[in-house]
Amino acid sequence: MKAIVNTAPNQIQWQDLPTPAPSPGQVRIRTAVCGICATDLEMIRGWTRTGFPAIPGHEWSGRVDAAGPGVDTALLGRSCVAENVLADGGEVGFEHPGGYGQFLLTEARNVRLLPAGFPMHTAALIEPLAVCARAMDRLKMVRTESALIFGDGVIGLLMLVLLKRAGVSSVTQVGGRPVRLELARQFGADAVINYHEAGLAGVVAVAAGSAFPNVIEASGSPQAMATAIKVATTGGKVLIVGDYGTARADFPWNRLLLRELELIGSNASAGAWDRAVGLATDGTIPLEKLISLRVPAAQFAVAFDRARNARDTVKIVLDWQEESS
Repeated sequence: MKAIVNTAPNQIQWQDLPTPAPSPGQVRIRTAVCGICATDLEMIRGWTRTGFPAIPGHEWSGRVDAAGPGVDTALLGRSCVAENVLADGGEVGFEHPGGYGQFLLTEARNVRLLPAGFPMHTAALIEPLAVCARAMDRLKMVRTESALIFGDGVIGLLMLVLLKRAGVSSVTQVGGRPVRLELARQFGADAVINYHEAGLAGVVAVAAGSAFPNVIEASGSPQAMATAIKVATTGGKVLIVGDYGTARADFPWNRLLLRELELIGSNASAGAWDRAVGLATDGTIPLEKLISLRVPAAQFAVAFDRARNARDTVKIVLDWQEESS
């Protein structure tokens, strides 16, 4: 099979590798489409979680290509996505080879089938949608008058959609890319703030005139995280969905005490896949609008250059559907 392999820090190569065979309880997936996530870019730069070589890709869709012993063969040929966390605690696309390969292995019990004809490029965004569906569960929202979202990436934009679906009357989106903020308006944001123009001080000033019982930090910026705590109203909730690397908190702890704030972390997508598939396939979540560019997998260098440097993109996906073994 072909694969895009992370061979060293900041090094990715197109390689020929043996096609994997599924073990008992596993299925082999022929990858259709795989999204490029900011976490993938961090992984490729080099981190402590995974070594080299590695095959990233956790935002994938595909078709069941082979079934291991004990697996229902009725799955064969079916379009699907799957929860990425495996029984050993590792994840497809991280500790286990992911959708940057033409084929991948996963556990049959994790597979979620898709309706016939459902677009595979759209299906690749079910993984981030599941992340957001879990985050909404963690938020346990009881006040729906307003919300403030930091971050205009895929997670921030999908959180906007889910908050509006949940009945939040007014949502303000903070971001730094005009194309994404325009998309936020299309998705129902009642106000948008470009922090490059307003600065974080300006964000605080705007927020001071409003009450935000729900604040979502989806940017991964430590400065935005500190601002989120600052602008949440008394009794409010701050939901943390970003990844902050090695950054550490530095704020007055009495701010939590005196204003009775709740800090809520939400990591990954466990328990939310069935709901995410339902949301994606009922046609009410505009996942296709998040895809800025579809690139054949063999042209991965173009895709990664755009993902790293183009400010007018939201989500870039690698398309494996035209590759042959």
